[in-house]
Amino acid sequence: MSAPASTTSQPGGTEQYPDKIDAAVLKMAGVVVLGSIMSILDITVVNVALPTFVEVFSTDPANPLPYSTVAWTITAYTLALATVIPLTGWAADRFGTKRVYMLALALFTAGSVLCATADSIGMLIFFRVLQGLGGGLLMPVGMTILTRAAGPARMGRLMAILGVPMLLGPIFGPILGGWLIDHYSWHWIFLINLPLGIAAIAYAWLALPKDRPEPSESFDVIGMLLMSPGLALFLYGISSIPGEGTFFSLKVGVPATIGVLMMLAFVLYSFRPKHPLLDLRLFVNRNFTVATITMFLFAASFFGALFLVPTYFQLVRGESPVDSGWLVAAQGVGAMVTMPIAGALADRFPVGRIVPVGLLLIAGGMFALTQVTADTPYWGYLIPVLFIMGLGMGATMMPLMTSALRTLRSHQVARGSTLLNITQQVASSIGIAVISVVFTNLLAAKPLAAPAIATWRDPSIAGQIGGPAGVAEGLEQAAEAFAQTFLVGAVLVSLTLIPALFLPRRREVSHLLDDVEGDGPDQSVAPVVLH
Repeated sequence: MSAPASTTSQPGGTEQYPDKIDAAVLKMAGVVVLGSIMSILDITVVNVALPTFVEVFSTDPANPLPYSTVAWTITAYTLALATVIPLTGWAADRFGTKRVYMLALALFTAGSVLCATADSIGMLIFFRVLQGLGGGLLMPVGMTILTRAAGPARMGRLMAILGVPMLLGPIFGPILGGWLIDHYSWHWIFLINLPLGIAAIAYAWLALPKDRPEPSESFDVIGMLLMSPGLALFLYGISSIPGEGTFFSLKVGVPATIGVLMMLAFVLYSFRPKHPLLDLRLFVNRNFTVATITMFLFAASFFGALFLVPTYFQLVRGESPVDSGWLVAAQGVGAMVTMPIAGALADRFPVGRIVPVGLLLIAGGMFALTQVTADTPYWGYLIPVLFIMGLGMGATMMPLMTSALRTLRSHQVARGSTLLNITQQVASSIGIAVISVVFTNLLAAKPLAAPAIATWRDPSIAGQIGGPAGVAEGLEQAAEAFAQTFLVGAVLVSLTLIPALFLPRRREVSHLLDDVEGDGPDQSVAPVVLH
């Protein structure tokens, strides 16, 4: 096996990595970033389309689809995403990262095209599941490819590169989605993935080195039968909360409880096989554990509240999808400023001195959103607040992943990135469910809010709620519901500071060059599946 161009072999079998991010890694990064952009862009594109789905798929204009039903177009995607992620560690080892990555691209692209053919909300939700099965493989496999290729000393800057999709999603997703809906139709928010998918598959075939799969590892069938259905049932129950309006409904409690019991059984079982579906032994690593807990709380609080922002602009302020996309872009611009800086700093300083600063910026921005009204100034308040939150996101997300993966041994990277991605997806689903049910209940408690929101589409309704004065009062009530929901998000972000204080405050020692037993160099360091 020959080493990738980004490494040189040294006496004793170790690999030496250049200090800078070189052309060989950048070429592979381009493949991974393109695939990740497709996956993440699709989430933010659909965010601005939710009001459009309500209008298009409601069979009775007088009785439109509940917002909680339409939100399943997002939930179904993330549920499928989280369910398939446990397979990625085994699949990457068994079939090689290049094959798995190209398969994921093909599945995601096919699912996107099918979404564009949907003629009912049920069909769209089903096709979003298929799309999510491909999307769930893209990020962890892509992270494994880059982590193995770049080596430990360049992890922070590498994560900054991998963070590009995190930036482009919030910036261009809402803008692109809004523009396609306004000028063409909602179908194009999915069809846009067809040329991107074809280009990504061709690029991956040309740019990624050949695989060297490790077929000796057996597949954990029992673990799969416990974990994936358990995770799916748990997320289904949690995601049903907004529609049921309570945590105590049978539709919520029964599947969520069964799912939790199956996952608990998996935890007890997973320490028995040599190659479990999810390697929970990684939590013996203190830095990995602290970073994962921090990631869970961060994703639940931040991404849970994030999806409300474009909805506020459309429902309360009457903005079009494309205009709400431009307004939300301020957050992505803020992340663009800090993410490369945080990536470089994470290679030189402990992340325990970087992440808390980012979390404080996010919490401050979230608390500022608790003051929104029906006429809060854009440039004088909302856009600067979103920009500040973006600064915090850029200083938080990738340094957390850097801290978690840097101290793992090379053979653990695929398993570690799988656990991190599952953590993020489960946390996001829980956060969205909690924030959705809080917002839905708060909005229902405002009697004039829903009719006032409807006047943006049908001005004749204004007379039914007292004319312009009634509309103004209803929109103010709707804004209050958003503000109170942002308060919940702000409190949750603040709680994330507790585990963040336990992140490494001294420079971590990387084990990526150690072998399994720690008694010599690992011959399968980063380039293990590449030649």
